[in-house]
Amino acid sequence: MKSIAALALISSAAAFAPTPVSKVGSSLGYAKELDSMPTSVECPKVFQFDPLGLSDYLPVDWARRAELSNGRSAMLATVGWFFPKVFGTFASSDVTTTDPIDAILQADPQWWAQWILICGVFETYKYKKEMEGKSFLGGDDPAVDYLKLWPADQAARDDLKMKELKNGRLAMIGFAGFVANHFIPGSCPVPDIIA
Repeated sequence: MKSIAALALISSAAAFAPTPVSKVGSSLGYAKELDSMPTSVECPKVFQFDPLGLSDYLPVDWARRAELSNGRSAMLATVGWFFPKVFGTFASSDVTTTDPIDAILQADPQWWAQWILICGVFETYKYKKEMEGKSFLGGDDPAVDYLKLWPADQAARDDLKMKELKNGRLAMIGFAGFVANHFIPGSCPVPDIIA
């Protein structure tokens, strides 16, 4: 009887003993193509941010190009958000507000048709240039460089690409904050001139 009690005590104590765990650098899996992506000093290559594991399902190069394209759009949208509030609106009878969301709804449908048409023209031009080996989104040979600002050496090109990517990321976060503050006033600390 004493031996059965001792065995029960020992076996129950083993349930609380720590089990050996294998050391894993990260629980996140990421595509090895992320290792070839340029990173900054603040974000070393050891840390690749992909919390949703999208790099397992999407081509990494395509995702980076989409990030850069959306970042450029967000940079323009950020300027467009506060431009009418600072400088006023153009002489127009259809858009009379400086509120960006109301302006979207006040704009004439003809304007929207023209906007969609010009976006299609730009995308067609971009596609044709990419077929020629040039790029709008991070390639070595830019499709458009009117001011001749594209550097000749690779280190300066990489630096310029990283600056644009960082500014695009900041603009995406900033624009999301403007929109959030518009629909939920006071949710983001933005100045009154922008809100």
